Amino acid sequence: MIIVSACLCGVNCKYSGGNNLNNDILKLFKEGKAILVCPEQLGGLETPREPHEILQGTGESVLSGTGKVISKKGKNSTDNFVKGAYETLKIAQSCNAKVAILKAKSPSCGCGIIYDGTFSGNKKEGNGVTAELLIKNGIKVYTEENFKDKNF
Repeated sequence: MIIVSACLCGVNCKYSGGNNLNNDILKLFKEGKAILVCPEQLGGLETPREPHEILQGTGESVLSGTGKVISKKGKNSTDNFVKGAYETLKIAQSCNAKVAILKAKSPSCGCGIIYDGTFSGNKKEGNGVTAELLIKNGIKVYTEENFKDKNF
């Protein structure tokens, strides 16, 4: 089983209220190979919601208690992002998922590259909160940008 960001399968859970439909990933779901999650909704955030970024750190610093996830207007939503990451991990463990395909650059789901916390479109190296937690627990994380050619 594969854990997949729900927005990648057309679920309108993106911060703006829309989605990031990827037909190749939707195909995996339709084939019964994927379970959909939205860590931000699992953490208690509403849709639509303000955009969020990790301020001065990465998912690793958020999980260790030194980083913060802040909305564009300055609201601290760190607890929601951490809760959503742990809820996603519970789902992954309950279905014995070894792989996740998550939304690139997201403060929850980004893997390898995330937005830099300035809300300017600039990026930095690092993982989102959920991606970091899944990786730390032995789950291989891909994004919609690098999952192709994998044997799922």
